[in-house]
Amino acid sequence: MTQSKVVSRRVVRFAIALLTTASLVSLFALMPALKFEAQPQQWSAQWSGQPAIAQQIPDGLPGATEPWQQIYQLIPELPLENHYINARTGEVSPNNTLVSRLIRYHLYTRSRPPNYRLDWKLTMADYLGVNDWIRAELYPSGDTLTVNPMEGDVAVIRSLNRAQRDALVNAMVTIFNDQAGAVTDPEPPASSEEANPTPPSSGGSPTILQPRPGDAQLLLP
Repeated sequence: MTQSKVVSRRVVRFAIALLTTASLVSLFALMPALKFEAQPQQWSAQWSGQPAIAQQIPDGLPGATEPWQQIYQLIPELPLENHYINARTGEVSPNNTLVSRLIRYHLYTRSRPPNYRLDWKLTMADYLGVNDWIRAELYPSGDTLTVNPMEGDVAVIRSLNRAQRDALVNAMVTIFNDQAGAVTDPEPPASSEEANPTPPSSGGSPTILQPRPGDAQLLLP
């Protein structure tokens, strides 16, 4: 009787341990999905109730003529990050935005073409710290603002989830490819010979005729 009780207790303990393990496995399996679904909700909650940032774009340039302005029109949720003070004037530089610095870093600091997704992915990887190291002394506007914006810009890019970074990359490629398509090469000017053809000469040296078959018969007596 005592032995059967011991066996029963062991069976119960084994069953409890098995159920506990199965519950933990199910919980860990659900955690990545829950985290992935929560990111868009956190993004929406972060900007809910706030005016569209695209409406706050500075009027330093007429319309959305600059690429960084067009990016903010496509993705109005992106932070402007234009609160930094110009070291020379002592005033806020409203046109010195996160996206404008990101574009300058991509084009001039890294000398990457703006028309391809892969190159923008590499730039995103720089900001995430998994590719090239971003040097503060070479960062755009680091020497013209009272505070180097590198750390703030890196923090903003790292706060974006993967879908948001992909949206930013797609917007960059779209804007720059549209600009490249709008620039058409002018037709080459007509050469001087085509524009002013040389008229046939009416005088001067006589025209030399080429010999033809039978011309020699004309010389016979």
